[in-house]
Amino acid sequence: MNLIVPDWPAPARIKGLMTTRVGGVSQAPWASFNLGDHVGDEPAHVAANRARLRQHLPAEPGWLKQVHSARVAELGQESNPEADAAFTRQAGQVCPVLTADCLPVLFCDRAGSVVAAAHAGWRGLADGVLEATVAAMQVPPGEILAWMGAAIGPLAFEVGDEVRQAFVAQHAEAAGAFVQQPVPGKWLADIYQLARIRLSHAGVKAVYGGGRCTFNEAATFYSYRREGVTGRMASLIWLA
Repeated sequence: MNLIVPDWPAPARIKGLMTTRVGGVSQAPWASFNLGDHVGDEPAHVAANRARLRQHLPAEPGWLKQVHSARVAELGQESNPEADAAFTRQAGQVCPVLTADCLPVLFCDRAGSVVAAAHAGWRGLADGVLEATVAAMQVPPGEILAWMGAAIGPLAFEVGDEVRQAFVAQHAEAAGAFVQQPVPGKWLADIYQLARIRLSHAGVKAVYGGGRCTFNEAATFYSYRREGVTGRMASLIWLA
């Protein structure tokens, strides 16, 4: 199993990781460490992969029903909540999000009292899922650290005018995250830069990670944009 550990100066009791596509039992096109139970993979394979992941965690993750929203759930309050971010203050409670091009963001505070995970596709990002997560943590934004896991990179994420307009209408500086393409109405978008802009406006200045590309690193990551039918990676965080 190939796991990515966040490179950020979080308190010692904060534990986090991001999985890759390597090290599981799923067969093509989900090969091999697919953790998504909604993408057509054999349920037994998903269960086996989740069991392998569980060996690295203090408890079963509080899996979400992700719908590209800005809703944030407090884990432990409801089972399998429909939300795209989760937070907890309880030790041993694991906050997970699943992605395959969308941006996963892990959060903690400098005191090590609260953690959160957010799934930010462009719709959720534009609708404020990161800002909603910061607000749900109920600590001063300046005390929050954020780590961005692997997502589709700025050389691969082609979008239309409506995506660019959704971001620029809210923050003028977001225009710098888009590069116009030869085809009219098409742009390459930097989802990492867009996230940094929104986190900065929310008061979060300590932002780490970013720079990996799920689309171009085919041996390491799943990519919905590249493959269509594919698996999902998990990004997870908890208080030890």
